[in-house]
Amino acid sequence: MSAPRLTLLQIHAHPDDESSKGAATMARYAAEGVHGVLVCCTGGEEGDILNKEMDRPEVKDNLHSVRMAELAEATKIIGYDTVHLLGYRDSGMPDSDANRRADNFANASLGEAVDRFARILREERPQVVITYGEDQSRYPHPDHLRVHDITGPAIERAADPAWTDGDPWQVTKLYYSHGFSRRRLLAMHDWFVSQGLESPYADWLSKIAEDHDIRVTTRIHMGDHIGTMRLALLAHRTQVEPTGWWFKVPEDEMKARHPWEEYQLAWSRVGTGRLDAEGFETDLFGGLR
Repeated sequence: MSAPRLTLLQIHAHPDDESSKGAATMARYAAEGVHGVLVCCTGGEEGDILNKEMDRPEVKDNLHSVRMAELAEATKIIGYDTVHLLGYRDSGMPDSDANRRADNFANASLGEAVDRFARILREERPQVVITYGEDQSRYPHPDHLRVHDITGPAIERAADPAWTDGDPWQVTKLYYSHGFSRRRLLAMHDWFVSQGLESPYADWLSKIAEDHDIRVTTRIHMGDHIGTMRLALLAHRTQVEPTGWWFKVPEDEMKARHPWEEYQLAWSRVGTGRLDAEGFETDLFGGLR
């Protein structure tokens, strides 16, 4: 009997989140033959156009379709096999007009959103799920908070045989993304300082507690997939300025200074796999293969 297909599912709030968080990780596992699934919860309709080349009336008037096309290009670059849209509107930030809309993610029925995600879990049958953690104090976007809120209940519902919508499926490992750990930001900040440049990371670092990274349990080496991550980000033309600070640090410097994407193991039914010399888990599928 053949071994079950290894599947990694990441759930993100908006188009471009999949490229700024976990893109190199997914690219690495895709290269290994792991089946990759993305769940994107909103259409990103409230995202600012940050690239002046895309700040045009025809883009603004059709922002949802533009961002969907960007998402399709980025996920192809990363290597995702399947993309599911949860179907909600971008909630915008608190006190905005968008945040008061009944059709946005934050205002939708929690039970309905949990059901939608649970159906995807039963359909795709991932062993490993990556979501956002409970502490989002640095960027408390309503949609990011909602991603966390629905993930745990959806995993429970998908495993519950009493819920009869599809065949039950039990996720084996749940991770929280730490896409912008203090270590990672400090490594990039130090490069700017070494070049005599003003660091765009200084303000970010001032808002992160010194002990923030104690929660990181798992480091996935990005290797040559740093370039893939950058190409995926560039596919989001409305959100990313190609000559902006995000791309200033050379790839070889990133590899030398901080070549990992970092995660927190929320729970596991199989323990952890191999640990590196510093005590970090090195494989999201550790304990499964």
